[in-house]
Amino acid sequence: MRVDSERRPRYADDPPPGPPAGRRRFVLGVLLVGLAALVWRAIDLQLEESEFLRGQGEARHLRVVSVPAHRGMITDRHGEPLAISTPVDSVWANPRELSVARDRLPELARHLELPLEGLQQMLAGRGDREFVYLRRHVAPGQAREVMALDLPGVHLQREYRRYYPAGEVTGHVIGFTNIDDAGQEGVELAYDEHLSAEPGSKRVIKDRLGHVVDEVGRVREPRPGHDLRLSLDRRIQYLAYRELKAAVQKHNARSGTAVVLDALTGEVLAMVNQPSFNPNNRRVLHGDNYRNRAVTDVIEPGSTLKPFTVLAGLESGRYRPGTPIDTRPGWYQVGRLTVRDHRDYGLIDVTTVITKSSNVGSSKIALDLQGEPLWKVLDGVGLGVPTGVGFPGEAAGLLTSPNRWGPVEVATLSYGYGVSVTPLQLAQAYAVLANHGLRVPPTLLARDARPAGERVLSARHVDELLRMMETVVTPVGTARRAAVTGYRVAGKTGTIKKSIAGGYAEDRYVAVFAGLAPASRPRLVTVVVVNEPRGEDYYGGLVAAPAFSRIMAGALRLMNIAPDDPAAWQALGEGDARDGAT
Repeated sequence: MRVDSERRPRYADDPPPGPPAGRRRFVLGVLLVGLAALVWRAIDLQLEESEFLRGQGEARHLRVVSVPAHRGMITDRHGEPLAISTPVDSVWANPRELSVARDRLPELARHLELPLEGLQQMLAGRGDREFVYLRRHVAPGQAREVMALDLPGVHLQREYRRYYPAGEVTGHVIGFTNIDDAGQEGVELAYDEHLSAEPGSKRVIKDRLGHVVDEVGRVREPRPGHDLRLSLDRRIQYLAYRELKAAVQKHNARSGTAVVLDALTGEVLAMVNQPSFNPNNRRVLHGDNYRNRAVTDVIEPGSTLKPFTVLAGLESGRYRPGTPIDTRPGWYQVGRLTVRDHRDYGLIDVTTVITKSSNVGSSKIALDLQGEPLWKVLDGVGLGVPTGVGFPGEAAGLLTSPNRWGPVEVATLSYGYGVSVTPLQLAQAYAVLANHGLRVPPTLLARDARPAGERVLSARHVDELLRMMETVVTPVGTARRAAVTGYRVAGKTGTIKKSIAGGYAEDRYVAVFAGLAPASRPRLVTVVVVNEPRGEDYYGGLVAAPAFSRIMAGALRLMNIAPDDPAAWQALGEGDARDGAT
């Protein structure tokens, strides 16, 4: 009997039956169709939709970033840098990305030298932003340490920081910029538009960590700022700064100012103040320290104005250098005012009025002329109006109309009271004398040619005045300490009582010396102002004149200006400089 294998009983060790053939074919078909669909979709994506997908990907990672540009450099007349922009890094973060590493914030705060609480508040308050500065302008080493932490969402951005090589020596003139490189004071502010750069921009692709992986192209090219060449001579600036600082410290003065002009071109070769400040240290910037007193502060010029009173007399034709003036008994009354000299000089000539700085003599000349001739001279040399140097906050000074002058006003004005000037204005006025009556506007920018100037005074009368002013620096004058060996110097001292409520202080003074050299062919003008010297010496001839001498001697040498009187001061005596020192 034949046994049907289909009906054979199954035993425990028999293998399980396989799936039906139809099911296998169905599953295989589904897999093949799926594979074909995937292949077709891959081909479609690569060939048909590749541009669309690439655009979508780039849209999610494409960014427009700024390309920084450096601010223009400021140099002295010889091209020595006074202000430059150096590349630095700033640390920024995406608060959302950084939030996943909150436990590492103390570490980040320590490396950024920030208080942890302040950093946490900064991030919490700007959690909806994608860009927050954590620390601007960090040192290179500090930037490397921060990035070595490898924190999510923390990045560096290249910027520029202003650096001032001369520091506090040029701080008052150059000024400084803020953290965004915009001018805030001084030349930086006055010429901010000229110096400012225009940053560019470019498109880049960033990965999910914010790193730039590719540059797509430039949107706008960066434009660096324009350079600026000043009239300052850094060597003379250092010299003036050193000598002024020494004078202020020696006499324990409240403040001081010195200005050096090239009389021929009107260029400011040096302009310094005390106290000073370092523009590289932004943490200690205080308004009172960075005020450029040479152009923003005014003083009554005192006896430094007497040469212009005498010049008004010469211009009138009524006075000559030898014209006698009776100053006896050393004082006289003008209305409610008592005009006094240091002592009774007796019957003297006009030259001696300058030599001994006689208040009585100068006031008698002015009262004889009335007000208009004196005002014409003072207005002609630029008093009462800004110099036009272009420095921010420049003061105009004060020179009232002669229609408002009575005898008292004319008398006091003749020896420098009742009028206010900036040290730069006073230097400009003396530069008119150095230019034999031509007024050349001062400038802080280098000039390649000598300007024509405007004639405001007679050259003949100015030359006569300069010869009179040379006597001030002789042993019989009030400022023998202003002498410069080998050079003829013409100048004038000033010792001014400070104005206070209700009158003038009896124990607070401003010591001034203004002069020019070489007197035979004037080139340099220097004005030194020492405000409130405290101590036994407070006269202009004892406080300001020595600083003038050292500044002028060094500047003449640095400018390679030949001596005009080599043997003039070899036998200077040690006479009493206090005699008439006003």
